Amino acid sequence: MTVGFDLDMTLIDPRPGMVLAMDEVGRRTGFPVNGEKFASNLGPPLDGYFRSCGLDEEQVARGVREFRALYPEIVIPRTAGLPGAAESLAAVRAAGGSAVVVTGKYGPNAQLHLDALGWQVEHLVGELWSTEKAVALRRFGAKVYVGDHIGDVNGARAAGAFSVAVPTGPCTAQELRAAGADLVLDSLTEFPRWLAGSAAVLAGLPEHGEDAERETDRQQQTGQVQPQG
Repeated sequence: MTVGFDLDMTLIDPRPGMVLAMDEVGRRTGFPVNGEKFASNLGPPLDGYFRSCGLDEEQVARGVREFRALYPEIVIPRTAGLPGAAESLAAVRAAGGSAVVVTGKYGPNAQLHLDALGWQVEHLVGELWSTEKAVALRRFGAKVYVGDHIGDVNGARAAGAFSVAVPTGPCTAQELRAAGADLVLDSLTEFPRWLAGSAAVLAGLPEHGEDAERETDRQQQTGQVQPQG
């Protein structure tokens, strides 16, 4: 059994460093960015945030480069694992399963987080957002995907995976349920117990969601899936 996890605000809380890094980008470039606003809605693509600030594409590209370069020094040391995160990864392994991280974050920086916290996962895939996450989830045969954002729910559903959501990020429990989450936990501290008692439910789930795969392909062809920064 493979279980997928989102990273920001699901497994980790990088907000303190995110605020500082984005404000430093603004100081260096003069761009009208706001670290607090940016960090209040982690999950969507980084380039999308810069576009929302009214920047042109050349400025967007510069903002992404500056932010990623600042990230290791500013964000990594200020990031903490969320309650229950390490225990949830361990629970998957104890159940004989594999844990994978599928995130919208730039892959090399995501790996730095895992290394800093001493967490090992079977696979890490970065720069995938919302239904794009289904590509990686299907590739690794994930039956469950855990996330904090409506985009994560959409990714799980597109992959035909069981969507477990936690309201530890910008989305409320009500919003996550309305988006179609199969289960909403208060936090990851509840996940190990749920996983241990859900073998029968998970065993009945299909290995791959063929209808979901066709839907993701359709969205990619029609431009409904946005590229990542």
